[in-house]
Amino acid sequence: MTTPRVAAIHDMSGFGRCSLTVAIPILSAMGVQCCPLPTAFLSTHTGGFEGFTFLDMTDEMPRVAAHWARLGLEFQAIYSGFLGSERQIGIVEDFIRRFRRPDTVVVVDPVMGDFGRIYQTYTAAMCGGMARLAALADVITPNLTEAALLLGQPYETLPAGEAGLRQITERLSLEGRRSVVLTGASLAPGQTGAVCFDARTGQTQVVQTAYIAHEFHGTGDVFSSVLTGALVRGASLAAAAGEAAGFVRACAERTAAEDLPMREGVDFEPLLGLLVPGKEAL
Repeated sequence: MTTPRVAAIHDMSGFGRCSLTVAIPILSAMGVQCCPLPTAFLSTHTGGFEGFTFLDMTDEMPRVAAHWARLGLEFQAIYSGFLGSERQIGIVEDFIRRFRRPDTVVVVDPVMGDFGRIYQTYTAAMCGGMARLAALADVITPNLTEAALLLGQPYETLPAGEAGLRQITERLSLEGRRSVVLTGASLAPGQTGAVCFDARTGQTQVVQTAYIAHEFHGTGDVFSSVLTGALVRGASLAAAAGEAAGFVRACAERTAAEDLPMREGVDFEPLLGLLVPGKEAL
């Protein structure tokens, strides 16, 4: 059987585990070929570091896409994350339209903010562009801040509790046309996870795991990368979200025990064996 391919459209930071330095090893461990399309190269990510370098790859992105098209490459998934400009959002939209096939799953992590705050680099126009990009997705993975932005309502007015989280998730589904994995969804103290609306079944399911009381960079990238790999391997949406939540919890437990600086991200590399297909037989 041919190894499935994922086109991963993210930035790359030389240090600090996030974006492509998370997606590439995770997808590879899951038996999926990761084909990176970098949006930018930074010496480190931007959280907790000063003086980082930044190389904008916007002009190169359509050239890479054109070459891949000439080669006749096909992808079982297209997976996008943090984007640096309105123009990049448009390039990703064009990429999806060019490479999408009936069996391609398009996963958009609409990275725009967290904890009720929009990231400094995002303008109102970029948030609108991200909403348009997300409209092309088969699966989106917003946190609560991004859910509020996509719904066009203040973060403080989002409904709470299980019924409220289910309502948010279902409203984001575009009347059932796309699947939604609402991340960072806690139904009880000491728990976290996701609420999932599956467009294929029309069902909403809740995934919960233990909450590790520690802040980490890059956990959203870890979650969405595992989710994408699991979906490509044929898992249901809820099963993929459960695998992703469990792996993030394991990484958080390990990293908290080591007391690593927050800016280094989660120490996931020693745990990649947990994601290997058929690991029980090894």
